[in-house]
Amino acid sequence: MSDFKAPLRDIQYVMWELLGYEQHYQSLPGGEEASPDVVNAVIEEGAKFCENVLAPLNAVGDREGCQWDDGEVKTPTGFKEAYQQYVEAGWPSMCHHVEYGGQGLPQSLGTILSEMVGSANWSWGMYPGLSHGAMNTIEAHGTEEQKAHYLTKLVEGSWTGTMCLTEPHCGTDLGMLRTKAEPNADGSYSITGTKIFISAGEHDMAENIVHIVLARLPDAPAGTKGISLFIVPKVNVNADGGLGDRNQVKCGSLEHKMGIHGNSTCVMNFDGAKGFLIGPPNKGLNCMFTFMNTARVGTALQGLAHAEVGFQKSLEYARDRLQMRSLSGPKNPDGPADPIIVHPDVRRMLLTQKALAEGARMMIYFTAQQVDIVDRAEDEEARKAADELLGFMTPIAKAFVTETGFEAANLGLQCFGGHGYISEWGMEQNVRDARISMLYEGTTGIQALDLLGRKVLMTNGESLKRFTKIVHKFCKANEGNAAVSEFVEPLTAINKEWGDLTMHIGMLAMENPDEVGAASVDFLMYSGYATLGYFWALAAADAQAKLDAGATDAAFYEAKLKTARFYFKRILPRTRGLVETIKAGAGSLMEMDTEHFAF
Repeated sequence: MSDFKAPLRDIQYVMWELLGYEQHYQSLPGGEEASPDVVNAVIEEGAKFCENVLAPLNAVGDREGCQWDDGEVKTPTGFKEAYQQYVEAGWPSMCHHVEYGGQGLPQSLGTILSEMVGSANWSWGMYPGLSHGAMNTIEAHGTEEQKAHYLTKLVEGSWTGTMCLTEPHCGTDLGMLRTKAEPNADGSYSITGTKIFISAGEHDMAENIVHIVLARLPDAPAGTKGISLFIVPKVNVNADGGLGDRNQVKCGSLEHKMGIHGNSTCVMNFDGAKGFLIGPPNKGLNCMFTFMNTARVGTALQGLAHAEVGFQKSLEYARDRLQMRSLSGPKNPDGPADPIIVHPDVRRMLLTQKALAEGARMMIYFTAQQVDIVDRAEDEEARKAADELLGFMTPIAKAFVTETGFEAANLGLQCFGGHGYISEWGMEQNVRDARISMLYEGTTGIQALDLLGRKVLMTNGESLKRFTKIVHKFCKANEGNAAVSEFVEPLTAINKEWGDLTMHIGMLAMENPDEVGAASVDFLMYSGYATLGYFWALAAADAQAKLDAGATDAAFYEAKLKTARFYFKRILPRTRGLVETIKAGAGSLMEMDTEHFAF
C-alpha cells in the first residue's frame, strides 16, 4: 500500500476553478500576496511535508501512544522532530497578522494546509491545531501586554496552546463548572480545579504551553453568566517575556482512548496556578466561542480527512484485489478473478466515499472563505453578512461532515473485507480515530440544537435564507440549461422544501418546545445533504461547461460530472426519509415513561 498522497488536483480545482479563490484573495486587504503561484507553491511544499514526514508517523503514533511519567508526557517517536521541522519552515505563522510575527496570508490557506496535515496524521496535527484557537482568542480578546507575552511565541510556534473547558462532572453543560479563580494582590488570579479531556494538554514538543481556561470568580453569578476566561501558562512568563518558574498546573494522567493515541489527552490539575483574566469578567464563554468556533471548523476537517484517507486506501486496494467474476462477464479474463472494483457494491462504497470527501472539501473551503471575509474585509456589511453565513455553516460543517466522514471511513474498511479488520492496513485505525470527531467540540446533537434552535428558529429563518438565496440564484441562472437539469430541478425542489420544513417545525415548537429537540439532528442532516447537493450541482455545471469548451483534462471533469450524478441519484434521496422522521414529531420519542425503558 502506498502512503497518503495529498489530493492536490482536487484541492486546486475547488480553490481556483470552482470557488474563485483568486478573486476572493484579491478582494481582501493584503490578499494580493496570495497569488495562485504563491499559494500553489505553499500548498505543494506543505504536501511534501505531510506525505514525507507526517504520514510515516501516523501508524507509529497509534502503536506507541504517549507516555506519562509523574506529570510529564513524552510523545511518540518522531513527533517532536517533525514539530521542529514544522516550526523551522514557518508553518505556524503563515496565516497570522504580521504585527505579531505572522506572514499575513489568509486564514483559509491555513485551513487547506490543516486538511493535508490532518489526513496525513490527525494525532500529530492536533498539537499545532489547538494553538491556532489559542492565538485567535488572545488576538481577539487579549490586552496588548498579553499579546506581546503570549501571542508572538504562539505565532512563532515555540509555544503551543490548549483550551480547558470540560470538568469531570460537566461536559457540554459548562454552566456547572467549578474551577475557581481567586484574585491575587498583583492583579493575577489563582486558578484551582480539574479539567479533563484536554487535547495536547502536556507534551515535550514545545518549551511552553499556554492554557486558555474557563473558571469562576468569587462573586460570579451562577450558571453560564458567571464564567470568566484566563490565560494560564505551563511555565510562568517574566516581565521581559522570558520563561520563569514552573506554574502550578500539572498533567494528572492520560486518558485511555479508543483512537488518536499519538495525541496526549490529559487530565489537568490546576493547584493555585497563576492565571490572567482575558476579556471582561463573567464574559468568558462569549470569548471562548472564538476558540470553539475555530475548533469546530477544524473538527469538520477531521471528517474530511478520514473520508479522504479511507477512499485513497480502499480505491488502491479495490484496483488490486482479485475476488470473484463480474456478473456481466469477466473483466480480467487472463487472471483467476476480477478486481473487486468491477463489482457494483464495491463501487457503491467507493463512490460514496468519493462523493462525501470531495463534497466536504467544497463545503469547508466555502466556509473558510467566510472566515477570511470576517477577518479581513474592510466593508462592515460584508463582514456582518459573512459572519452570519459562517454561523449558519459552522454547525453543519462540524456535525454533518464528521458524521459522513465516519461513514466514509467505515466504508473504506468494508472495502477490504476481513483485511480491513487487521491493523497492518491502517483502516481500523482510521475508523477509531474518526469516531471522536462526532463527540468533541460539541456532539452532533449539540450542533443540531445550535443550528435549528439558535441559528434558524431564533432568527426567524433569516440565517437559513442567507444560504438558500445563494442556492436559488444558482438554480435560476441554470434553469434553462438542459445539460444540468438533472441536478438543478431536484435542487430547486430541495431548496424550497428546506424552508417549508423549517416553518413546519417552528409551528409545532410554538405548542411544544420538545419538537425542536426531536427534529434537530434530522434537520441538521437534511441541511447537510441539501448543502452538499448545491456544491455538487455547482461542480456539475462547472464540469459540463469545461467539457463543452474542450478541456484538455477531460477525464477529471467527466469524473466530477459522474460523481455529482451518483450523489443526486444515490445519496441526496436520503432526505426523503429525513422528511418523514422530522414530520413524525416528538410524540413517539417522549410518550414513554422513563421507567419503561428498562423493559
